[in-house]
Amino acid sequence: MNIETAKHSGFCFGVKRAIQIATETAQSHEKTVTLGPIIHNPQMVEYLQKKGLHSIDDINDIQDETIIIRSHGITADNYKKLKEQDKKIVDATCPFVKKAQEFAQKLIEDGYQLYILGEKNHPEVEALLSYIDDTAVVVSNPDIEFPKPRKGRVALIAQTTQSEDKFERLASRLLSYCEELQIVKTICNATILRQEATRNLSQKVDIMIVIGGKNSANTTRLAEIARAEGCKTYHIETQEELKDEWFEDVETVGITAGASTPNWIIHSVKEKIKEMNETK
Repeated sequence: MNIETAKHSGFCFGVKRAIQIATETAQSHEKTVTLGPIIHNPQMVEYLQKKGLHSIDDINDIQDETIIIRSHGITADNYKKLKEQDKKIVDATCPFVKKAQEFAQKLIEDGYQLYILGEKNHPEVEALLSYIDDTAVVVSNPDIEFPKPRKGRVALIAQTTQSEDKFERLASRLLSYCEELQIVKTICNATILRQEATRNLSQKVDIMIVIGGKNSANTTRLAEIARAEGCKTYHIETQEELKDEWFEDVETVGITAGASTPNWIIHSVKEKIKEMNETK
């Protein structure tokens, strides 16, 4: 049985940066917490907890700790509260997420009705909306009905981990409803590369194993892309979820992983599949 790993998989620039900032901050400050999980990977978050870096969900639970802002960013209201309380803040927000926030503010200032392709309850989108007073229309699925534009001038951006296919379909639909459509593709390059690599690999293997947090939007998207190519696909977080029956009569296995999946988990899954193959 051959095992092939996607050309682009695992940690992206923004996640590597956030983890590095978090670990260095935890080493240099006695008490450090993240406001929400630093990334959407339960195993990595658990690893960091063992190193003393804990996550809290409620801003009111913060005492005298140094606060690390996670890669997805936080809402403008929470950021303002932290500053007013003179808390020690270390910002690990992904630069591409910040760039999307800046684009959103500029487009609203320029008078466009803004549409965002994304998941309204995802922390990145919640933060994004907070910087424009919740004035944008969020569309998670361009293939179903959504509120039509009220203005002739419309702009479109995306959560940084969305798929290009969905973005293009939403842009195409919006074009038919407005006089002008300003498109700013805020999907980050790392996301695009991982999606393309997953699509290409899915076309030539018997099954795909997609590794990453079940709560990770970008990993879930990779599984959707592999399934859309007609490839039998399993989304797992760790090697413990692998099952022997998945590999019966399988000659080639493809492995891909979301941008928040550490290399040591990818390696352990690959080694476990090899072991299962040898003991057939």
